[in-house]
Amino acid sequence: MESTVLKIEDLSAYFSEERILKDVNLSILRKRVTAIMGPSGCGKTTLIRCINRMHELVPGAKVSGRVFLDGKDIYTMNPIIVRRKIGMVFQKPNPFPTMNIYDNVIAGYKLNGIKINRNEQDRIVEESLKKAALWDEVKDFLYRKGTFLSGGQQQRLCIARALAMQPEIILLDEPTSALDPKSTSHIEELISQLKKDVAIILVTHNIAQAARVSDFTAFLYLGELVEFGTSEKIFSVPEDKRTEEYLTGKFG
Repeated sequence: MESTVLKIEDLSAYFSEERILKDVNLSILRKRVTAIMGPSGCGKTTLIRCINRMHELVPGAKVSGRVFLDGKDIYTMNPIIVRRKIGMVFQKPNPFPTMNIYDNVIAGYKLNGIKINRNEQDRIVEESLKKAALWDEVKDFLYRKGTFLSGGQQQRLCIARALAMQPEIILLDEPTSALDPKSTSHIEELISQLKKDVAIILVTHNIAQAARVSDFTAFLYLGELVEFGTSEKIFSVPEDKRTEEYLTGKFG
Protein backbone atom coordinates (compact mmCIF):
# COMPACT_ATOMS: atom_id res chain seq x y z
CA MET A 1 0.00 0.00 0.00
CA GLU A 2 1.41 3.36 -1.01
CA SER A 3 1.55 5.71 1.93
CA THR A 4 0.64 9.37 2.14
CA VAL A 5 3.39 11.76 3.23
CA LEU A 6 1.33 14.97 3.00
CA LYS A 7 -2.39 15.51 3.44
CA ILE A 8 -3.99 18.86 2.67
CA GLU A 9 -7.46 19.49 4.13
CA ASP A 10 -9.73 22.40 3.20
CA LEU A 11 -6.78 24.69 2.56
CA SER A 12 -7.62 28.28 1.68
CA ALA A 13 -5.07 31.06 1.26
CA TYR A 14 -5.58 34.81 1.26
CA PHE A 15 -3.69 37.97 0.43
CA SER A 16 -5.45 40.53 2.63
CA GLU A 17 -9.12 39.94 1.78
CA GLU A 18 -8.55 38.27 -1.58
CA ARG A 19 -8.96 34.50 -1.51
CA ILE A 20 -6.35 32.85 -3.73
CA LEU A 21 -6.95 29.18 -2.87
CA LYS A 22 -10.39 27.77 -2.12
CA ASP A 23 -10.78 24.68 0.09
CA VAL A 24 -8.12 22.53 -1.55
CA ASN A 25 -8.03 18.85 -0.52
CA LEU A 26 -5.10 16.77 -1.75
CA SER A 27 -2.99 13.78 -0.69
CA ILE A 28 0.65 13.45 -1.76
CA LEU A 29 2.21 9.98 -1.86
CA ARG A 30 5.77 9.09 -0.85
CA LYS A 31 8.31 8.46 -3.63
CA ARG A 32 6.00 9.80 -6.31
CA VAL A 33 6.00 12.92 -8.49
CA THR A 34 2.83 15.01 -8.29
CA ALA A 35 2.49 17.75 -10.91
CA ILE A 36 0.44 20.87 -10.14
CA MET A 37 -0.83 22.43 -13.36
CA GLY A 38 -3.08 25.28 -14.33
CA PRO A 39 -3.10 28.66 -16.08
CA SER A 40 -1.11 31.63 -14.74
CA GLY A 41 -2.54 33.13 -11.58
CA CYS A 42 -4.57 30.04 -10.60
CA GLY A 43 -2.75 29.61 -7.27
CA LYS A 44 -0.11 26.95 -8.05
CA THR A 45 2.82 28.77 -6.45
CA THR A 46 0.66 29.94 -3.54
CA LEU A 47 -0.27 26.30 -2.87
CA ILE A 48 3.33 25.12 -2.57
CA ARG A 49 4.28 28.20 -0.56
CA CYS A 50 1.57 27.21 1.93
CA ILE A 51 3.01 23.69 2.07
CA ASN A 52 6.36 24.93 3.37
CA ARG A 53 4.95 27.90 5.30
CA MET A 54 6.44 30.62 3.11
CA HIS A 55 3.06 32.11 2.20
CA GLU A 56 2.63 33.54 5.69
CA LEU A 57 5.89 35.51 5.36
CA VAL A 58 4.09 37.94 3.03
CA PRO A 59 2.48 40.86 4.93
CA GLY A 60 -1.30 40.44 5.00
CA ALA A 61 -1.18 36.79 3.90
CA LYS A 62 -3.13 34.20 5.83
CA VAL A 63 -4.15 30.56 5.60
CA SER A 64 -7.06 28.45 6.84
CA GLY A 65 -7.43 24.66 6.77
CA ARG A 66 -4.81 22.10 7.71
CA VAL A 67 -1.73 20.48 6.20
CA PHE A 68 -0.40 17.26 7.72
CA LEU A 69 3.15 16.01 7.22
CA ASP A 70 3.40 12.41 8.44
CA GLY A 71 0.21 13.01 10.42
CA LYS A 72 1.44 16.21 12.14
CA ASP A 73 -0.18 19.55 11.39
CA ILE A 74 2.61 21.73 9.95
CA TYR A 75 0.90 24.86 11.28
CA THR A 76 1.58 23.65 14.83
CA MET A 77 5.27 22.94 14.05
CA ASN A 78 8.25 25.27 14.10
CA PRO A 79 8.37 26.70 10.53
CA ILE A 80 12.15 26.16 10.39
CA ILE A 81 11.63 22.41 10.93
CA VAL A 82 8.86 22.39 8.31
CA ARG A 83 11.22 23.99 5.76
CA ARG A 84 13.94 21.45 6.54
CA LYS A 85 11.54 18.56 5.93
CA ILE A 86 9.96 20.22 2.89
CA GLY A 87 12.70 21.66 0.66
CA MET A 88 11.99 24.17 -2.09
CA VAL A 89 13.66 24.93 -5.42
CA PHE A 90 12.56 28.09 -7.21
CA GLN A 91 11.90 29.02 -10.80
CA LYS A 92 15.14 30.95 -11.22
CA PRO A 93 18.30 29.22 -10.01
CA ASN A 94 19.42 31.07 -6.86
CA PRO A 95 22.70 29.78 -5.43
CA PHE A 96 23.93 32.09 -2.66
CA PRO A 97 26.18 34.44 -4.67
CA THR A 98 28.78 35.02 -1.94
CA MET A 99 29.26 31.29 -1.25
CA ASN A 100 31.31 28.65 -3.02
CA ILE A 101 29.72 25.41 -4.28
CA TYR A 102 30.63 23.46 -1.12
CA ASP A 103 29.14 26.06 1.24
CA ASN A 104 26.02 26.41 -0.93
CA VAL A 105 25.23 22.73 -0.45
CA ILE A 106 25.47 22.85 3.35
CA ALA A 107 24.04 26.35 3.70
CA GLY A 108 20.89 25.02 5.39
CA TYR A 109 22.93 23.64 8.29
CA LYS A 110 24.81 26.91 8.77
CA LEU A 111 21.71 29.09 8.47
CA ASN A 112 19.87 26.93 11.01
CA GLY A 113 22.84 26.83 13.40
CA ILE A 114 23.16 23.03 13.14
CA LYS A 115 26.73 22.07 13.95
CA ILE A 116 28.25 19.15 12.04
CA ASN A 117 31.91 18.17 11.88
CA ARG A 118 34.05 18.48 8.77
CA ASN A 119 33.87 14.79 7.83
CA GLU A 120 30.11 14.86 8.05
CA GLN A 121 30.03 18.06 5.97
CA ASP A 122 32.22 16.43 3.32
CA ARG A 123 29.95 13.39 3.21
CA ILE A 124 26.75 15.46 2.93
CA VAL A 125 28.23 17.65 0.17
CA GLU A 126 29.41 14.69 -1.90
CA GLU A 127 26.21 12.69 -1.40
CA SER A 128 23.91 15.62 -2.19
CA LEU A 129 25.85 16.62 -5.31
CA LYS A 130 25.83 12.99 -6.49
CA LYS A 131 22.07 12.77 -5.95
CA ALA A 132 21.68 16.01 -7.93
CA ALA A 133 23.83 14.51 -10.74
CA LEU A 134 26.37 17.33 -10.37
CA TRP A 135 29.30 15.77 -8.48
CA ASP A 136 31.35 14.69 -11.50
CA GLU A 137 31.03 18.16 -13.04
CA VAL A 138 32.09 20.15 -9.96
CA LYS A 139 34.17 17.87 -7.69
CA ASP A 140 37.45 19.50 -8.80
CA PHE A 141 36.34 23.05 -8.03
CA LEU A 142 34.08 22.90 -4.99
CA TYR A 143 35.60 26.15 -3.68
CA ARG A 144 34.63 28.27 -6.65
CA LYS A 145 31.50 30.43 -6.53
CA GLY A 146 28.25 28.68 -7.38
CA THR A 147 27.36 31.53 -9.71
CA PHE A 148 30.10 30.55 -12.16
CA LEU A 149 28.13 27.42 -13.13
CA SER A 150 25.73 27.31 -16.10
CA GLY A 151 22.01 27.89 -15.48
CA GLY A 152 21.22 24.17 -15.51
CA GLN A 153 24.12 23.38 -13.17
CA GLN A 154 23.04 26.19 -10.82
CA GLN A 155 19.53 24.70 -10.68
CA ARG A 156 21.01 21.26 -9.85
CA LEU A 157 23.13 22.94 -7.16
CA CYS A 158 19.91 24.37 -5.66
CA ILE A 159 18.42 20.86 -5.75
CA ALA A 160 21.55 19.53 -3.99
CA ARG A 161 21.14 22.27 -1.36
CA ALA A 162 17.55 21.15 -0.71
CA LEU A 163 18.56 17.46 -0.63
CA ALA A 164 21.35 18.10 1.88
CA MET A 165 18.76 18.63 4.63
CA GLN A 166 17.36 15.13 3.95
CA PRO A 167 13.83 16.37 3.31
CA GLU A 168 10.80 14.15 2.90
CA ILE A 169 9.36 16.33 0.15
CA ILE A 170 10.90 18.61 -2.45
CA LEU A 171 8.83 21.40 -3.99
CA LEU A 172 9.94 22.41 -7.48
CA ASP A 173 8.40 25.66 -8.71
CA GLU A 174 8.71 25.70 -12.52
CA PRO A 175 12.32 24.49 -12.14
CA THR A 176 13.08 24.43 -15.87
CA SER A 177 11.30 27.56 -17.10
CA ALA A 178 14.56 29.55 -17.18
CA LEU A 179 16.61 26.73 -18.76
CA ASP A 180 17.46 25.62 -22.31
CA PRO A 181 16.09 22.30 -23.67
CA LYS A 182 19.23 20.29 -22.87
CA SER A 183 19.37 21.50 -19.23
CA THR A 184 15.62 20.88 -19.00
CA SER A 185 16.00 17.25 -20.00
CA HIS A 186 18.82 16.88 -17.41
CA ILE A 187 16.48 18.14 -14.69
CA GLU A 188 13.65 15.88 -15.87
CA GLU A 189 15.93 12.82 -15.74
CA LEU A 190 17.01 13.93 -12.29
CA ILE A 191 13.39 14.17 -11.09
CA SER A 192 12.84 10.55 -12.13
CA GLN A 193 15.93 9.52 -10.13
CA LEU A 194 15.11 11.58 -7.05
CA LYS A 195 11.66 10.10 -6.51
CA LYS A 196 13.35 6.90 -5.31
CA ASP A 197 14.11 8.84 -2.10
CA VAL A 198 11.66 11.72 -1.76
CA ALA A 199 8.18 12.85 -2.72
CA ILE A 200 8.29 15.59 -5.35
CA ILE A 201 5.68 18.25 -6.01
CA LEU A 202 6.31 19.90 -9.36
CA VAL A 203 4.61 23.12 -10.40
CA THR A 204 4.79 23.39 -14.16
CA HIS A 205 3.18 25.26 -17.06
CA ASN A 206 4.62 22.70 -19.40
CA ILE A 207 1.92 20.12 -20.08
CA ALA A 208 4.31 17.80 -21.95
CA GLN A 209 6.73 17.93 -18.99
CA ALA A 210 3.99 17.01 -16.52
CA ALA A 211 2.99 14.08 -18.75
CA ARG A 212 6.63 12.91 -18.99
CA VAL A 213 7.72 13.01 -15.37
CA SER A 214 4.71 12.90 -13.04
CA ASP A 215 2.81 9.97 -11.54
CA PHE A 216 -0.12 12.13 -10.41
CA THR A 217 -1.46 15.44 -11.66
CA ALA A 218 -3.58 18.10 -9.98
CA PHE A 219 -5.31 20.72 -12.13
CA LEU A 220 -5.99 24.07 -10.46
CA TYR A 221 -8.24 26.74 -11.92
CA LEU A 222 -9.06 30.09 -10.27
CA GLY A 223 -7.86 28.78 -6.91
CA GLU A 224 -9.93 25.60 -6.99
CA LEU A 225 -8.65 22.05 -7.33
CA VAL A 226 -10.70 21.02 -10.36
CA GLU A 227 -9.33 17.52 -10.82
CA PHE A 228 -6.73 15.18 -9.35
CA GLY A 229 -5.71 11.68 -10.38
CA THR A 230 -3.04 9.56 -12.00
CA SER A 231 -1.30 11.48 -14.77
CA GLU A 232 -2.19 8.71 -17.21
CA LYS A 233 -5.90 9.22 -16.53
CA ILE A 234 -5.81 13.03 -16.42
CA PHE A 235 -3.96 13.22 -19.74
CA SER A 236 -6.02 10.58 -21.54
CA VAL A 237 -9.56 10.84 -20.10
CA PRO A 238 -9.97 13.97 -17.93
CA GLU A 239 -13.33 14.05 -16.14
CA ASP A 240 -13.81 17.81 -16.04
CA LYS A 241 -14.40 19.84 -19.19
CA ARG A 242 -12.12 22.63 -17.89
CA THR A 243 -9.21 20.19 -17.56
CA GLU A 244 -9.78 18.98 -21.10
CA GLU A 245 -9.95 22.53 -22.44
CA TYR A 246 -6.75 23.46 -20.67
CA LEU A 247 -4.90 20.37 -21.93
CA THR A 248 -6.03 20.97 -25.52
CA GLY A 249 -4.90 24.60 -25.38
CA LYS A 250 -8.33 26.28 -25.38
CA PHE A 251 -7.10 28.50 -22.55
CA GLY A 252 -3.99 28.83 -20.39
